[in-house]
Amino acid sequence: MKSIRHKYLSAIIFLTFWVFGCSLQSREDKNNTNLFWETSDPEAEGINKLVIDSIHQEIQDGVYGLIDHFLLIRNGKIIADYHYDWDYETISRNYDTSRHQYNYDHPDWHPYYNYSDLHSLQSVTKSITSLLLGIAMDEGLVSHLDTAILPLFSDYQLDLSDERKKLITLRNLLTMQSGLEWDESSAYADNSENNCTILEFSDDWIQYVLNRPMDTIPGTKYVYNSGVSVLLGKVVQIATGKRIDKWAEEKLFGPLGITEYYWKQTPQGEIDTEGGLYLKPHDLAKIGYLSLQKGRWENEQIVSEDWIEKSIQPVVKLGDRFGYGYQWWVVHDSGEILSYNMHGYGGQIVSIIPKNDIVIVLNGWNIHGGGKIKEDMIFVERIRTNIR
Repeated sequence: MKSIRHKYLSAIIFLTFWVFGCSLQSREDKNNTNLFWETSDPEAEGINKLVIDSIHQEIQDGVYGLIDHFLLIRNGKIIADYHYDWDYETISRNYDTSRHQYNYDHPDWHPYYNYSDLHSLQSVTKSITSLLLGIAMDEGLVSHLDTAILPLFSDYQLDLSDERKKLITLRNLLTMQSGLEWDESSAYADNSENNCTILEFSDDWIQYVLNRPMDTIPGTKYVYNSGVSVLLGKVVQIATGKRIDKWAEEKLFGPLGITEYYWKQTPQGEIDTEGGLYLKPHDLAKIGYLSLQKGRWENEQIVSEDWIEKSIQPVVKLGDRFGYGYQWWVVHDSGEILSYNMHGYGGQIVSIIPKNDIVIVLNGWNIHGGGKIKEDMIFVERIRTNIR
């Protein structure tokens, strides 16, 4: 899920890393590699092996805090695949471990689901939700991104006294420019002023988001808002007639051979499309690779190339090199997209480097402060600049 405990411009630039009382083992993970992936040597794929080895050693040494998995794919082949074991049950004892699916210190829920290999993706879920919406558009089930959303939610109580709310479109939701008043900048998820925290502990998520007052005219201001990603998931359900987890099984997970996942549900039985999905690292890599291949998987076009291309454009400018697309973070330079990324709270990263045919997957669980490392420099630029 979500990067709800930190500011979101920082989320594309930084990872928060922290090390505390943990036992660590590392191994090259060959057991869970799906048969789809071939393996190769970094040097054979044109990447300096010493760079990969040094990153691996630094993770083992705790330089980046609690990293659970490091996976690197180039030219469709795995060239780095390392898993790191931490004693999260012991670590969590220092914090509140009341049993709730949105208590991020409860070891039954985070970072793995019920001690399985399924890792919390947090806000990486948002990018996958965008792909699922794109498939619905490709099939003609969603007519246009400039469609006003409120008519789709006629079954809910809607306060339309502010005319600006009627102007919110699907495009505004995708680009975090809804105009709704929202704040996720609080440092901790248990902060009573954090709208995402309030959302996650509410009974009716969709009604909560729809009830938010307007702050600006839709389409004029970027505000990171996990609530709008919840609305996007509901739009997919309304358009397709299927709950989004079932839509994903049919249209995305099934074709990619993803047979195991877990997806949180709200008290109303809605699927948490802002941060509730759990996948294994190699399956998450498949979704990254699908995007790298412009929506094509083997001989099948899963999602249109047009949707992928539009999704990864830096529609919202967040700095000289950083932007936000359709639920994707984008790093660009002089008009060239250097990487496009899925980011999630605690250190969930999928970085796709199109020019160099690279997919990087990183799972971690750094949620209690510590030093900050520039992710783009460490895990993307460092690899990208050592390609031969």
